[in-house]
Amino acid sequence: MKQLVRPTRLAPGARVAVVAPSGPVPGERLRAGLDILRGWGLDPVAAPHVLDRHGQFRYLAGTDADRAEDLQRAWCDPSVDAVLCARGGYGVQRMVDLLDWDAMRAAGPKVFVGFSDITALHEAFATRLDLVTLHGPMAAGTDFIGSERARAHLHATLFTPEKVQEITTDGTPLVPGRAQGTTLGGCLSLLAAELGTPHARPSAAGGLLCLEDVGEETYRLDRYLTQLLRSGWLDRVHGVLLGSWHDCDPYDTLRPLLADRLAPLGVPVLENAGFGHSPDALTIPFGMAAELDADTGTLTLEEPALR
Repeated sequence: MKQLVRPTRLAPGARVAVVAPSGPVPGERLRAGLDILRGWGLDPVAAPHVLDRHGQFRYLAGTDADRAEDLQRAWCDPSVDAVLCARGGYGVQRMVDLLDWDAMRAAGPKVFVGFSDITALHEAFATRLDLVTLHGPMAAGTDFIGSERARAHLHATLFTPEKVQEITTDGTPLVPGRAQGTTLGGCLSLLAAELGTPHARPSAAGGLLCLEDVGEETYRLDRYLTQLLRSGWLDRVHGVLLGSWHDCDPYDTLRPLLADRLAPLGVPVLENAGFGHSPDALTIPFGMAAELDADTGTLTLEEPALR
């Protein structure tokens, strides 16, 4: 798996754009998130349509064209050092094909942060821009606003990434062992939905695959994993990290499924790794060469995620 380009770390005074590529954003949460970013010494700027709501499909933050325009304008603005998503929800798959990837590549690398529905953009940034991205808390997310641990880990990743080059989790081995590879992944349902689309990578071969999801019944998670297995997308994956399964079935119901579908891969699997839809979520850089030690619950990056 190809090594991707690392963006430049942030410093006080950096300008960060907050965009809403997916679902509608509560205004009070956005204001709280912007205040936190200002407290970090950053200069946050909300995109023009960040508080929009689609007139017909109320689960979308404005029209597809407006959401795409906000993201592309922010990315191509030379004064912007980072683009942070406000929240997930649903909607990226409707707007991702409207982006001008040539123009975004020409704009050069910068920091990109998000998770959940933003998984589709992590895939596109990897395949179209060859860029390392951060799977982490979003600017109007309840985890970012409410969790000191989540904020502190994201802050360190953005400003002093060498301090979190070894990511220590509270996880335990579902399948023991150590493996090296390149980090990738995100929301399981989105990875399954991305199969065969223009911006998705063809497989997870050589990867340390991070998986999590929210609000899914066990049979649906079974279906997503089975689809990835049947398609060959999981062939030659080197290791798996399992994050949170918030609002899914109880974990003692879900765990046997994860073991049934993933243990036959014959690679280390770390469970409860502390990223995703959980209050204290860790930030996981995607596109980084790393070593997974399922026995100690650590993910060690070969170099800091940001330059």
